[in-house]
Amino acid sequence: MTHQRAWVTIKGWFSSTASEELMMIRCLRSACAVFLIVLTALAQNPVNPVLRPPAGAQVAMVMFEDLECPDCRRAAPVLEEAARKYNIPLLVHDFPLPSHAWSFAAAVMARYFDSQSKTVGDQYRDYVFEHQPEITHDTLRAFSEKFASEHKIDLPKVVDPQGKFAQQVAADRDLAYDMRLRGTPTIYVVSQTQVKSLVEDVDPSELGQLIEAMKSDEAGGR
Repeated sequence: MTHQRAWVTIKGWFSSTASEELMMIRCLRSACAVFLIVLTALAQNPVNPVLRPPAGAQVAMVMFEDLECPDCRRAAPVLEEAARKYNIPLLVHDFPLPSHAWSFAAAVMARYFDSQSKTVGDQYRDYVFEHQPEITHDTLRAFSEKFASEHKIDLPKVVDPQGKFAQQVAADRDLAYDMRLRGTPTIYVVSQTQVKSLVEDVDPSELGQLIEAMKSDEAGGR
């Protein structure tokens, strides 16, 4: 092989290698760009299973509540009535705020009554909201005992000896923190394709219109 042919061969090899490396760099850049776009989309529209209706439901309401919160006290009966009227689930999560002295203990107590029956647990929450202005950290136990007596339920001295109910409440609270929720009540109306948040006072008429619109959208999309 002559010196000239050898030089042409070596030059061609380097040119080919450089071209392949350049192509690889471009592919990597494109892949990184697509990855960033996907991450941005997920950040803006997180796929959160909490903000989806349960199986068999097209539309649902989701509420993060604090039993010591006056705004939750006002919102709860509005949402319960809407759930009955429009025949949709109302999914309630505990979000006891650190600024409230007895809200965590009340949520744990509600979980105890849930363990007797979910209906009784929900009745206890309504009872706490009804007497919220009268309840203090020191009187919560007495109010709970009165509720238990009226419902013929034995209330043990220690309702959560193994901390199971406290862990459930803490898991809901931590979920709210992970979702970057700031206060209570935080309310959503959700379908399989939409999530609408309600951060102001809940107006029954506006809430009903939103639920009807979502149900209509879901029916039309089938």
